[in-house]
Amino acid sequence: MNIFRLAGDMTHLISILVLLLKIYATKSCSGISLKTQELYAIVFVTRYLDLFTDFISLYNTVMKLVFIGSSLAVVWCMRYHRVVRRSYDRELDTFRYWILLGACFILALVLHEKFTLQEVFWAFSIYLEAVAILPQLVLLQRSGNVDNLAGQYVFFLGAYRAFYILNWIYRYLTEQRFTRWISCVSGLVQTALYADFFYYYFISWKNNAKLQLPA
Repeated sequence: MNIFRLAGDMTHLISILVLLLKIYATKSCSGISLKTQELYAIVFVTRYLDLFTDFISLYNTVMKLVFIGSSLAVVWCMRYHRVVRRSYDRELDTFRYWILLGACFILALVLHEKFTLQEVFWAFSIYLEAVAILPQLVLLQRSGNVDNLAGQYVFFLGAYRAFYILNWIYRYLTEQRFTRWISCVSGLVQTALYADFFYYYFISWKNNAKLQLPA
């Protein structure tokens, strides 16, 4: 554990709290991609297969349960909550995410740290997380105007990955044997996907204007 990983975990938690606030307080999921949320649920379930076999720390276990539980709760609300599901932008959320699932699984079978079920699914979750935001970004671009909570949710997600890049740099400089190169490369790809969004987010913040993305 180091300050960069802690900051990354906290910004990730903030992004989840912002998303839950938007859904439960406003009873609306407008501007949120169900496909991205389903991909994140798959990411956390497949990544944390070791939850019942390996105990690292109470902090680690609690964070795993929070990420799995919150992602499944969001998917349930968007699909089945009688009020929330009415606001789902179905006609804008049409990204063919099965392509991402298939490509990431094939890549995990080829590039992994160890050919075991748990390690292959871990690699799959890392690759999938790197691109899981794509349906969300496409939905926001199609909608044009981005409401405040949806924009903050995506911003904190991007910040979480940026802090994790600093975490990996720190670990590379301080650990004798750093082997998480799959995480590093995937994290760089994921952060790069946010670059366009970050640009328009800071422009809107600087001008004190509503966030708008080009279609």
